[in-house]
Amino acid sequence: MFANIIDGIMSALSLSALLANLMGVALGIIFGALPGLTAAMGVALLIPLTFGMAPVDAFSALLGMYCGAIYGGCITAILVGTPGTVSAAATMLEGPALTARGESRRALDMATVASFIGGIFSALVLVSVAPLLARAAMSFSAPEYFAVAVFGLTIVASLSSGHLIKGLVSACVGLFLATIGLDPVTSDMRNTFNIPDLFNGLSLVPVLVGLFAMSQVLVTVEDVIRGVSLKEGKISRRGLSLKDLTGNAVNFLRSSAIGTAIGIIPATGVSAATFFAYSEAKRHSKTPEMYGKGCLEGIAATESSNNAVCGGALIPLLTLGVPGDIITAIMLGALMIQGLTPGPLLFVEHPVMVYGIFAAFITANVLMLVCGLIAVRGANKITAIPGGVLMPIVVTLCAVGGFAVNNSTFDLLVVAVFGTVGYLMIKCDFPLPPLLLAMILEPIAEANFRRALSISQNDYAIFYTSPVACIILGLSLFVLIKSVWNDLRDSRKNPSKS
Repeated sequence: MFANIIDGIMSALSLSALLANLMGVALGIIFGALPGLTAAMGVALLIPLTFGMAPVDAFSALLGMYCGAIYGGCITAILVGTPGTVSAAATMLEGPALTARGESRRALDMATVASFIGGIFSALVLVSVAPLLARAAMSFSAPEYFAVAVFGLTIVASLSSGHLIKGLVSACVGLFLATIGLDPVTSDMRNTFNIPDLFNGLSLVPVLVGLFAMSQVLVTVEDVIRGVSLKEGKISRRGLSLKDLTGNAVNFLRSSAIGTAIGIIPATGVSAATFFAYSEAKRHSKTPEMYGKGCLEGIAATESSNNAVCGGALIPLLTLGVPGDIITAIMLGALMIQGLTPGPLLFVEHPVMVYGIFAAFITANVLMLVCGLIAVRGANKITAIPGGVLMPIVVTLCAVGGFAVNNSTFDLLVVAVFGTVGYLMIKCDFPLPPLLLAMILEPIAEANFRRALSISQNDYAIFYTSPVACIILGLSLFVLIKSVWNDLRDSRKNPSKS
């Protein structure tokens, strides 16, 4: 085990892995800072570019993009009052007020340091908890894996908050798309419509690039045509003091713990973590009346919690194969594209790679601190980059990424089709994550369902005689019922909401 840890650390600290990590962090800050570019888009676009890399190098780049983008959202939230990512929404409660007061540099420095502390805290929890959880899950067999896949599919309901019916429709489309190609048991052709390019099913990479990159390009082009643009923010000279940091020590730890804990719970979401951490910081503050008027404590709470969610969300992803949000769902796809199946066996069959991912995540947070402290000096220039300049570059990356994996022009058609479908779904308020999640989890659920029935000779009792499978399926039912109840309650409060 000690040798595996050393080998994993060395692979994450190799020159190629460090350069990949640095590239991911730098691009992530840009993708997070600009509202037209999202963290999900960045990770989806990066997957094809990492296809030929060694697994640890590839995940160094992806984790760098993940951490950098979640942090980068605070830049526009503080400077111009527009969150670059959903994770920075709570930062707007304090950021613009500090900028108006001439303390934008101080707020950005605090956000950078807080993001680093939250990320490192969650990384330590990841390294400590993930191997133990994986060891406990080693006793899983087909019924338990089927139950875990079903639990992952029920996350569809919570990812569709306020649009439950539309989310379920998206998931059903994803389930159908996942059945295209060869039957995993009988090898019969399914839903191919006699199109040779569909005999092996839809490749995940062009679907990802189309749904989460091309669709966002179309949305941004629409904004460019309308003349929507960000104003340039101003960077003040006053930076962060040592007193600002020491005075928020307890706040950092409390908010990081909240973010990590909420990140571990699938489908809870980064927004819940940031607003919860913000309210707790206000509740424990000696000057709660300052909140909402430009309070540095609030930024320390929100930014340490949102980056702590990253490490927490990786725990169920790596140990159980259950993604907690859209970005970890894309990361699940990245693992499978690399030929790796997330779950407890990952820790047994590829221990060096697992510890390499742990080390790469810690490295990504260190590089995020360094790049972030440099980036805030010229952050106003980042926000001033026009969408008309960025979008042609993104379209080129979409085309290259969609084509490069299989060298297939058919995949370019898939990118175009799913980009258009994703754009129409966004405009009609159909959530994208359920479609992707269903496409990824359907093969796992189907294969283990049929394997379990084969073991039990078609006796369905195998699913409820296994205590673990029964508990997980019961939890899945609870999550589904709770989501339906919340959706009905919200629709009663706001009848116009669909």
